Amino acid sequence: MASIINTPNAPAAIGPYSQATVAGNLIFTSGQLPIDPATGEMPEGIAAQAKQSLENVKAILEAGGASLSNVVKTTVFLSDMANFAAMNEVYAAYFGTPFPARSCFQVARLPKDALVEIEVIASV
Repeated sequence: MASIINTPNAPAAIGPYSQATVAGNLIFTSGQLPIDPATGEMPEGIAAQAKQSLENVKAILEAGGASLSNVVKTTVFLSDMANFAAMNEVYAAYFGTPFPARSCFQVARLPKDALVEIEVIASV
């Protein structure tokens, strides 16, 4: 049976899903948009949005007793692959070596017209 992680330090779900679920020794986060949980607003630009998405992921993991160092896999969704290099610069500041496995996709559109959405799988 999976348990749910819910924290006010990350944005509330904007649909019928949980911020994260825990199954066994794994945490699966939902995709995190770059929404500031304090204001409900999204920052401008890919660097600021990538940072906010990762801060949201970090808050959820911490609520589940984990940290970014526990991340084994990430998935990054970009609205424009032209933002790949700028997102990578921010991403590299959050994850140390060895880096987790990662997939990155350009998608047609993200909720709330965000530039990036990031989800992770972490071990605990």
